[in-house]
Amino acid sequence: MNFVRRLACVAALLGFVLACAVASGSSEAQEPAPAKPPAAAAKPLTADPQPVTPPLVAPPATEPVQEAVPEPAVPADEAQAGVGDGEEAVAGPQRPIRVGVHLSAPFVMKRGGKYTGMAIDLWESLAADLKRTFTYQEFPTVGAVIKAAHDGQIDIAVSNITVNESRARRIDFTQPWFDAGLRIMINERSHASVLDVIGELRDAGFLTTYARIGLVLLLATALMTLFDRHFDSAFPKRWRDGFADSFYTVMQIATTGKPAARKNLFGWIGRIWQGIWLMAGVAVIAYVTSSVTTVMATLSAANNIHNIDDLEGRTIGVLKDTVSNDFVREQGMRNVTFLTLEEAVAALEAEDIDAIIEDGPVLQYYIHSHPRADVRLVGPRFEPSKYAFGTPQNSILRRPVTIELLSSEEHDEIDKLRVKYFGEEQ
Repeated sequence: MNFVRRLACVAALLGFVLACAVASGSSEAQEPAPAKPPAAAAKPLTADPQPVTPPLVAPPATEPVQEAVPEPAVPADEAQAGVGDGEEAVAGPQRPIRVGVHLSAPFVMKRGGKYTGMAIDLWESLAADLKRTFTYQEFPTVGAVIKAAHDGQIDIAVSNITVNESRARRIDFTQPWFDAGLRIMINERSHASVLDVIGELRDAGFLTTYARIGLVLLLATALMTLFDRHFDSAFPKRWRDGFADSFYTVMQIATTGKPAARKNLFGWIGRIWQGIWLMAGVAVIAYVTSSVTTVMATLSAANNIHNIDDLEGRTIGVLKDTVSNDFVREQGMRNVTFLTLEEAVAALEAEDIDAIIEDGPVLQYYIHSHPRADVRLVGPRFEPSKYAFGTPQNSILRRPVTIELLSSEEHDEIDKLRVKYFGEEQ
């Protein structure tokens, strides 16, 4: 019995050991799975990364920030201009500024090989403030200097250049610095000549009437000669002497209305006849005087020019390529162009033209500097305008020059130049 019990205990112990061994083997058979490389790579869901937020600043090698938002373009003239006073106005190589000029007193003049004038003085003051050197180049007309600025042959045009739309389409203008406008110049001693009077008398038909009166006077002279030769024993016997004496008597009555000193051959009938002759003479005098006076008044009124309305049908002198030249063409006026004002004034004094239209300040200065010239200005200013300097389009020089012009205006420097060349009254 005890043997059986012992045998059962041994069997139970062996079963327990065998069970533990089997359980240990099963657990070791399942542990190697994580160590296999294919098993680790075969997990796609767990290996997929989450979305990543891009960095605020891209890597330097591929940074697009400056290209994505470009800086706004700055105009060339503003980019090169100084910040405030224009002293460092123009960057880059400091080559001399090419200045184009056109002679037009008192703004641009040439004396002793040196340029002077209001525009020259003003420009040289501006150039000194800009600390720039310059060279001058002269052009024959204002149109030529504007074309040179348009073509880039010069850097700035300095003269009394009127600002208008057609020019502004070709060049840029600085700040205006002078008020101007057109005026009319006439010959102060302009008068009607004898030929003008005769021509007007002919056109009015008065010469025909004068011829008829002359025939009547000759007929009266012949009749008086025959009458006196027959009735007056003291009358000259030769025909030429008698005809001359009768002609003198007739003309004395016709021109003065007074009878000649002669004796009365027919009593009261002769006195009545003499009275009739006196009345005829007075009528002739009145007619001739009134007709000539009418013609002279008409010519005087026609020759008088007071304003632009009186220029219709006249020949006008203008300077080539100027605003006045454009004006007379637009108005359809008959005109003659001149290169210089001196040539135009000479034609006016010679009565080859009836008037000159030009910028008022230019004409005013001419009269001021030529007090003996027989010319004067008439009428008010018309077509008001302004003077400025001109530069090529988009020039880097325009802005700094404009700034200095404004400074000169604020400091009354331009007014001082105006007084220097035009006097206090202007």
